[in-house]
Amino acid sequence: MSRREILLKILDLARWAPSGDNTQPWRFEILGDDHIVMHGNDTRDWCLYDFDGHASHMAHGALLETLRIAASGEGLAASWSLRPASSDAAPVFDVRLAEQPGLAADALLPFIETRVVQRRPMRTTPLTEAQRQALASAPGAGYSVQFFESFAARRQVAGLLWRNAYLRLTCPEAFPVHKEIIEWHSRYSKDRIPEQAVGVDSLTARLMEWVMASWGRVEFFNKYLGGTIAPRVQLDYIPALACASHVLIRPERPPVSVEDYARGGVAMQRLWLTATSVGLHLQPEMTPLIFRWYARAGRSFSALPEIGRGAAALAEEFERIGGFGREQALTFFCRVGVSSVPWSRSVRKSVDELMLQA
Repeated sequence: MSRREILLKILDLARWAPSGDNTQPWRFEILGDDHIVMHGNDTRDWCLYDFDGHASHMAHGALLETLRIAASGEGLAASWSLRPASSDAAPVFDVRLAEQPGLAADALLPFIETRVVQRRPMRTTPLTEAQRQALASAPGAGYSVQFFESFAARRQVAGLLWRNAYLRLTCPEAFPVHKEIIEWHSRYSKDRIPEQAVGVDSLTARLMEWVMASWGRVEFFNKYLGGTIAPRVQLDYIPALACASHVLIRPERPPVSVEDYARGGVAMQRLWLTATSVGLHLQPEMTPLIFRWYARAGRSFSALPEIGRGAAALAEEFERIGGFGREQALTFFCRVGVSSVPWSRSVRKSVDELMLQA
């Protein structure tokens, strides 16, 4: 196998890294036998959930960590750096690979492709001590992990997610995002979320598809027919109770640069792959973090003033539930538990599609 073929094999695994709504905000370029370039982008221009591009920067970090793990399977050590001249909206990462005799494959390598989002209810079987310790140590130095395991704690988080979901579903600026990211009538999607992976029953899915054809329909259903109730019950409240624990990654220092957020993505991916390795499934729960980013930055993401007030109130509720202050930075929030393998999932664009086109 030629060196280029090896690099393409590594990229074929690396592309399975997670990204917000499966946007895959990267393109690859091979500049030499030991040099891969990842050209990043973000979705802040159309996606309100990509606050200052940070969600995309975390996805870049997850990709870089997945690439490093994949390279270890070929006996190659990978290291990355942010190209100094690149912009926050289009960061360029240089990845250097070097042969390292005796380098063992990373223990997380077998779980790159099986890592998946589980949006449906999971078992409430408590975490074992081994699972808890594995998750606690997974993000690495510079991060701590907080668990919300008891029924009372999960019920508090369920209430938080219920109220965050109301903002999400009644915010006009979020509607184009929700309309764009679902691929209806599908089990798999290479660039969006397939309908069958969303986490609602078929009747609710058909209603959602019809209602989401226009914001006018959404407004009418929300105002007169309780349109937010069914999706919030199925997508937020029940799943928040039906899990083993919610898990929060907290950084020791607030992130200030693209590299900091990328390292947060490394921590996120290591937690997720570790969860898979110990028999758990995981679902990100990032809306409370993202709305808190806006609130604590004094920024609005909606023309409706009640949305901004709601985000500020929910930021305070999150801080009260978690027992941390306004200044505490947060990296990643999710729920974990045991479940069957999801029937439906997002897949990925091919390596050819992800290569930088001249």
